Amino acid sequence: MKKIANFPLTNIPTGLYVVPVSKNSSTRTPEATRQKILMAAFHEFYKHGFQGGSLNHIVETAGTTKGALFHHFAGKQELGYAVVDEVIGPLLQQRWLHPVINSADPIADLKQAFRQFVKEDIKSGSFVQGCPLNNLAQEMSPLDNGFHRRIGKLYDTWRKTYATAFTEGIKSRKIRKDVSPQNVAALVVAAQMGIWGTAKSSQNPQLMVQARDAICDYLDGLKP
Repeated sequence: MKKIANFPLTNIPTGLYVVPVSKNSSTRTPEATRQKILMAAFHEFYKHGFQGGSLNHIVETAGTTKGALFHHFAGKQELGYAVVDEVIGPLLQQRWLHPVINSADPIADLKQAFRQFVKEDIKSGSFVQGCPLNNLAQEMSPLDNGFHRRIGKLYDTWRKTYATAFTEGIKSRKIRKDVSPQNVAALVVAAQMGIWGTAKSSQNPQLMVQARDAICDYLDGLKP
């Protein structure tokens, strides 16, 4: 499995997408400036979409200049690619992949992840903006091959990670032998997209909770 690029996520706590980007940091190194721009871009694109996102707003939020932005990124498209590779990819790994890697009980750990992140996203209010990866997939995958390839690789990694976890679960007798790891992985990833997409479109946290409970019931049905 291809390793997702590492990126410090100190400004995106697990389960919380909507947090301010500090303009007052005393760190002025080029890399610190680049990361501030990336974080500001992540929040801008998450809130307004890639096409609706404003470079002016990004540099204002990051407390820098357009000159600095274009020093680090050739343009908005390259900045968007970097957000996928260096922010959303590691966030996916932290939220959804890490809980099942080397898991002794992938069913229990996945249920815990769904319950935790639905609860946290409802509490923070970020559920009304959906999933940042799914948002970009819906908006940009049909329009831009660079986004399509990057987002596709993340989803492929997600499904393969879950399929591997379910295969190990079968070997350890936590999951029934007649279960197809690949099919279940595809369904669970699609369910995550649907749960957060439903929450975004409906703005109704109760629907999100109902869908979460349904996927947890489905996962319980995979047990021997």
